[in-house]
Amino acid sequence: MLSRSNKEKLIKGFFLVAASASIIALGLIMYFLVSEALPTFLGFNAMGEKFQGVGVLDFILGSQWKPVSETPQWGILPLIMGSVWVTLFSSIIAIPLGIMTAVYLAEIAPSKVREIVKPMVELLASLPSVVIGFFGMVVVAPILLNLFDIRFGVNMLNASIMLAFMAVPTITSIAEDAIHSVPNEVREGSLALGATRFETIWRVVLPASLSGLSTAVILGMSRSIGETMVVLMVAGGAARIPTSIFDPVRPMPASIAAEMGETSFGLEMHYFALFAIAMVLFIITFLFNLLADHIAHKYKQVGSASL
Repeated sequence: MLSRSNKEKLIKGFFLVAASASIIALGLIMYFLVSEALPTFLGFNAMGEKFQGVGVLDFILGSQWKPVSETPQWGILPLIMGSVWVTLFSSIIAIPLGIMTAVYLAEIAPSKVREIVKPMVELLASLPSVVIGFFGMVVVAPILLNLFDIRFGVNMLNASIMLAFMAVPTITSIAEDAIHSVPNEVREGSLALGATRFETIWRVVLPASLSGLSTAVILGMSRSIGETMVVLMVAGGAARIPTSIFDPVRPMPASIAAEMGETSFGLEMHYFALFAIAMVLFIITFLFNLLADHIAHKYKQVGSASL
């Protein structure tokens, strides 16, 4: 029989291993990503031939992505701009929709309505992205073609709308929890001073839940910028810098998914360049999460006394 102190040590060790597993997995992924991406910039030998690397600035700021051309060009600025624009436009749609839905569910909706609407919003988050992609191709694309008389139904606007659908449940769920966490005495104090219900929501509840709302928005944007299948299906797939919201684009995740199967494992620049794109995408999403964590801690409220 183990003594009580040994049992506690065993349990602590078990939890330490469990907590370390995700950190170790993240470290291994980062190591693999960096080791496969570095030959893009340092050059490498394959099949008895020496391949020259690409400069980091030329890679990030280059305006031509032509990996299979006779004279390959490795600039990923069109892919970065594709990711930035679809994330920006999807956020313009998803943020107001998600926050207003969260306010309605947390502050306005009767309990019976909330019990029906909230599971339906959360169900939207569980839809496979390929289903949302099909919806964009079959339903939204023809509507855009007829409505705006444009050449391509699969374009930046279509991808932005579909990504917004995917981001809304994330924003709504986290924002609703943040609004619920505001102490009731804060609301009661505002109402007792003569404020209306909507003035209380706008001037008291929303500022008090700013930390959670900011986190919800940033995590929703992270969801959009990292999504692969939807942008692969409805963004249009054109690796060029867009000049209109109706232009087809190719965001970074779509380019990686579409081209990885066409490369030779570890033998050509195209393979390593796709890992370099993945590293850029990883850094962007990592910075988004750091920003969310910083805002969450900066505006963290503990009880009504800190409001």
